[in-house]
Amino acid sequence: MLLRMYLRWAEARGYESELLYRLDGEEAGLKSAELAIRGANAYGYLQGESGVHRLVRISPYDAASRRHTSFASVDVYPEIDDDVEIELDDKDIRIDTYRASGAGGQHVNKTDSAVRMTHIPTNTVVSCQNERSQHKNRAMAMKMLRARLYDLEMKKRREAEAEREGLKKDIAWGSQIRSYVLHPYRMVKDHRTGTEVGNADRVLDGGIDPFIEAWLTEQIG
Repeated sequence: MLLRMYLRWAEARGYESELLYRLDGEEAGLKSAELAIRGANAYGYLQGESGVHRLVRISPYDAASRRHTSFASVDVYPEIDDDVEIELDDKDIRIDTYRASGAGGQHVNKTDSAVRMTHIPTNTVVSCQNERSQHKNRAMAMKMLRARLYDLEMKKRREAEAEREGLKKDIAWGSQIRSYVLHPYRMVKDHRTGTEVGNADRVLDGGIDPFIEAWLTEQIG
């Protein structure tokens, strides 16, 4: 649902989107996905989407039709230019290849073209399987890894600065940034800014601009 929401938001803005990786759930849904969104100020708009998102609904997979609460973690990283220097030692990177999963028929990947890279010192893991070529997937995975390590370094610097100023906040799985409630009433609320939208379907169809604008306004203020 979140993946579709961000894809629809990008489409409405005329941004280019590319699904780099997806791992389907055992029964339904997704375990994880990597999505690239490219366009003017895309990272600036989306950086506030990082955090835990909470969904409350009647589960379609529960025969007793009970209300379920589920959580998904969203991370947003900038796509950095090649001229930004990120020091990477080959011995610190483990590269695994495997067969990409996907729809049946002729589109199933018959070779081990999917690539998973692990930066051992930070235990940062990225995966890419959108290309048929292992070489292209490897290049994209390296780009993703550089972006994550860059973002990790920036976060460390921001946290150090916040700690010096006594502003460091607890970051935990339970401290969700936004709730999507589909039962017993319908509403989406951002817990950081207090912004509420009653039309949950519109939000899940990509209408997240009110939350983005409120968060950006708070940062400026």
